[in-house]
Formats: sequence, structure tokens, C-alpha cells
Amino acid sequence: MAINRSLTIRNWLIGYYIVEFEQKGEDRATYGNRLLELIAANIKKAGIKGLTAPELSRCRQFYTIYPQISGAVSQNSFPQLPQILGTLSQELTPYKTATVEFVVAPEKLVNALSFSHFVELIKINDPLKRSYYEVIAIKHTLSIRQLKREIATLSYERTGLSKDKDLSLKTIAAQIQPEQPAQAVKDVYVFDFLNLPDYSAIEEADLERALLDHLQEFLIELGHGFCFEARQQKILTGDRYYFIDLVFYHRILKCHVLIDLKVEEFDHVNAGQLNTYLNYYKKEVSEPMIIRL
Repeated sequence: MAINRSLTIRNWLIGYYIVEFEQKGEDRATYGNRLLELIAANIKKAGIKGLTAPELSRCRQFYTIYPQISGAVSQNSFPQLPQILGTLSQELTPYKTATVEFVVAPEKLVNALSFSHFVELIKINDPLKRSYYEVIAIKHTLSIRQLKREIATLSYERTGLSKDKDLSLKTIAAQIQPEQPAQAVKDVYVFDFLNLPDYSAIEEADLERALLDHLQEFLIELGHGFCFEARQQKILTGDRYYFIDLVFYHRILKCHVLIDLKVEEFDHVNAGQLNTYLNYYKKEVSEPMIIRL
């Protein structure tokens, strides 16, 4: 964690130096295309490896997109910072924005995300959309591969947030930390991580097995708060046994979530079967909410 934090701050400071000192705060276009190549060549002459022109470009983009990281830098306990960077640390002031509701706290960003996460996030132009992926990456402790998948499968768009650009981070947080059942359910779920060879020929048992074999990815796709409880849960109604494919408990909504997997078109028979499951849980399993004062 300390290494990731230091690397993130180092790269942000490199971006700061390029923009504020080399470009004097102006647009990079006025300085031609060779600026980063010249800086990279000087760094290489100094015997420092890894900081190529493309890497410097990412650092510059990181600084321009995440100026609020200055809050984490100025609060950092780096006793060597003034000696290394002169008065730079004194010039850094916490970033303020009119749309503060879109900004995750800089300390939280730096502590929870690696620079590799930021490399993926800076590719997103929409600040609200970027905030959404920041939040879910922190909430779910997403790896780089998992974050890439969430972006590639349009998780933001599938929550419906992209339909209203005036939504704030508070609304995004409600999608991640739902208060109502409707906020916990997506319109579309993508199970590309199953790598099933032929969806047209798959059986329900195969789908169930594949989902549980990839339980971590399945839980991330379902969303925040889902806890796996049972598979093929047997219940008795009247004189007949039924088997519920998957049972989850939602720790935020304080309710069970029953999943019946179907590979054919949903019909009234399926609806009746689900109602049977729900009525059983309401009568036999669910407990009244107890409020202690």
C-alpha cells in the first residue's frame, strides 16, 4: 500500500512539474510534440529507467484530470519533499471544485487505488462516469482486470445513470449502497466472464454451475451488498418440494434475494413459481424488523 501510494504521488508530481514548470500552465500543444521526448532523454541520461515519453504523457494527463490529488500530497508525511522539490510542496493547495459532489476525497483515492487503476480511469472523459468507477473500484476492491471488465461491459450505462447528467455522486452512491430494492437491481447483467462456448445450447444446470464457479465475479456483477447463502434450496409448500436455484441475502436492504435461472422465455408459469418461493420466504423465513431504541 505504501509503495502504491508513493508511486501514485510521484507520478502526479511529475505531471505537475511538466504542466506547471515546463509548460508554465499552458496547453501542451504550444510546446510542440518533442517536449516529452526531451524530458525522457534527460531522465535517461541521469540513469533513471522506466520514465519514457508515453509514461510521462500519462503522468501529465493524470495531473490534469486529478488536480484534487494535491490535497493528499500536501497532507503527506514526506519529510524529504521540501529538500527534493524546493518550494513545490508549499505551492500545492487543496483542489476545490464547484461540482464537489462528483469528487471522491483525494486521500481515499490515493490510499485505495494504485496508479494502474488511475491509468484506466483517466481514459474516461465524463467526470460523473469516472466518479462511478472510482466508487465501485474502492467499494469492491477491484483488481485492474476487474475494473477493465466493469468499464468494457458498460457497468455505468447499465445502471441507468448515463440517462441523467445532473445526477450527483450521492445518487451514484445510492446505486452502490442502495436504500430501495429497485436501486439494487440492474436492467442488464453481463456474464461474459463465464466463457461459455455456446449460449444457445446451455442448460440451466450448466449456467448455475458456471456462475458458482465464478462466484467472485458473479457477486461483483450483482452489485454491492449481495451475500451468497445457498444453492438448490429445498422448500416444502403443501405436500410438494421445490428447489430455489440461488439464494442471496442483501445485507444493506436486509432481505433475501431469490434467483430462479431460466434459459427460455419467461412466462406466467415461471411467474407463478417465483411467487410460490416468495410467499414461502415471507411466511416461513423472513423475520419482522426489530428496532431497538
